[in-house]
Amino acid sequence: MPYFTAPDGAELFYTDEGHGRALLCLPGLTRNGRDFDYLAPHLPPLRLIRPDYRGRGRSQWTGAETYSVPQEGADVLALLDHLGVEQVAVLGTSRGGIIGMYLAAVAKDRLRGLCLNDVGPVIEAEGLARISDYIGRTPNARSHAQAAAALQRAFPEFSDMPEGRWLEEAQRQFVETDQGLDLTYDPALRKAFLQAMEGGGGDLWSMFEALEGVPLALIRGATSTLLSAATAAEMQRLRPDMVFGEVPGRGHIPFLDEPESLRVIHEWLGMCL
Repeated sequence: MPYFTAPDGAELFYTDEGHGRALLCLPGLTRNGRDFDYLAPHLPPLRLIRPDYRGRGRSQWTGAETYSVPQEGADVLALLDHLGVEQVAVLGTSRGGIIGMYLAAVAKDRLRGLCLNDVGPVIEAEGLARISDYIGRTPNARSHAQAAAALQRAFPEFSDMPEGRWLEEAQRQFVETDQGLDLTYDPALRKAFLQAMEGGGGDLWSMFEALEGVPLALIRGATSTLLSAATAAEMQRLRPDMVFGEVPGRGHIPFLDEPESLRVIHEWLGMCL
């Protein structure tokens, strides 16, 4: 299994597949590299790198105080060093996009480009409240099938879903045990999330501005509660060269195998790889 040891000793999981220019896929807050399984078959030949953040997926749990954007950004840079990758295009979903913007501020020379999946410099309160409702809490569902039905009820803003997609999502988000479903991440992530909300999260516009000169793309779910249409429009105003697409029938977050998502990703890859 591909693990590497971070500078603080944490054992962190990743996958590294293919050859050529590298695409680094960074998942959302509670998610892991499996989130990009939907996208992978649609990519051109390239080197696909997918880490699990500390405390998520198959990586070691290291405690709430370590689950932060700066730490996760440092882990990403350590992984690139471990793999001998000097520069990489980054596709960041939600939290992964924030990490991508952070990397532009602290290690811009490592970025060939950044594609943001339903995230920007302003994170809407409605979306944050929704995350705070479920993060770190074990689901009531006893099986993946029950969890799939619960997800479909909880996210009515998603429409025209591929057959079986909610079940696939349940299988990615939860693990079945004799006691029912359990989380695929450290429940202490809830404490880290709530503390970060209290701290305000910093000035994300300055990190966005640090992307000047970096090939940039943005995908927005048309019914997203986390990234508003107004924020997306301001991002387009500041970066008129940014590749942009809005995905109908998707909230937070698009799955990245939708036609509009693929159009944006392929156009952006052509700019930076």
